Amino acid sequence: AGMAEFREAFARAKHIAIITGAGVSAESGVPTFRGAGGFWRKWQAQELATPGAFARNPSRVWEFYHYRREVMQSKQPNPAHVAIAECERRLSKQGRSVVVITQNIDELHRKAGTKHLLEIHGSLFKTRCTNCGNVAANYRSPICPALAGKGAPDPDTEDASIPVEDLPQCEEHGCNGLLRPHVVWFGEALDPDIMTEVEKELDICDLCLVVGTSSVVYPAAMFAPQVSARGVPVAEFNMEATPATDRFRFHFPGPCGSTLPPALARHQSEIIS
Repeated sequence: AGMAEFREAFARAKHIAIITGAGVSAESGVPTFRGAGGFWRKWQAQELATPGAFARNPSRVWEFYHYRREVMQSKQPNPAHVAIAECERRLSKQGRSVVVITQNIDELHRKAGTKHLLEIHGSLFKTRCTNCGNVAANYRSPICPALAGKGAPDPDTEDASIPVEDLPQCEEHGCNGLLRPHVVWFGEALDPDIMTEVEKELDICDLCLVVGTSSVVYPAAMFAPQVSARGVPVAEFNMEATPATDRFRFHFPGPCGSTLPPALARHQSEIIS
């Protein structure tokens, strides 16, 4: 099934769910720290993004996330993020909904203007208190004075070894607990409230797009097949075919910054109010 057929399904859809992964951010130059060459100092993300790593060495984990936060300040949404945000804005005027369910923690969807966003892995720009549990948005650069100039990624960099009391601290009514990044680490469960929202959206969607995710990473791996199983068309936009490709109605290979904008552009049959 090709683009013309996808465009017809798109013109009819009232509730569109768009599941996005690292491939969307890669085109904005966001490093993933996974797979070949994906190192920060001598570690890959899965060695630092764990509760155990944070318990053992909160300073090192904060250096890693500080570095990622600082890198993100210079990154901009690419045409895929923009196409998704513009589609949501346009369709909402027609009484149609778009929801973005993302595995990305970089907030580029938000930067592009997406309003209805479910960040299932959390965000680089939110913190959670390890003491009182308070979650707060935080765009400070640096996030705390002790991290200024720290976080360099090259392998011969010395650990900053910042004392815990100088790492980011909770500002809720004299709590002063140690803050952690509000991201889902390896070995942690996804937020049940967000997952309930996700399930609701997947139950009502009448068109599903899987963009820049390999469909092997849980949970996107189960989201789209679940939608497909009830006969809803699923369109995959990513660099290569994946184990799930043959279960989806549409597959558009290539960089999503190129394939997505024409797919989501205004269809001639759209009712423009």
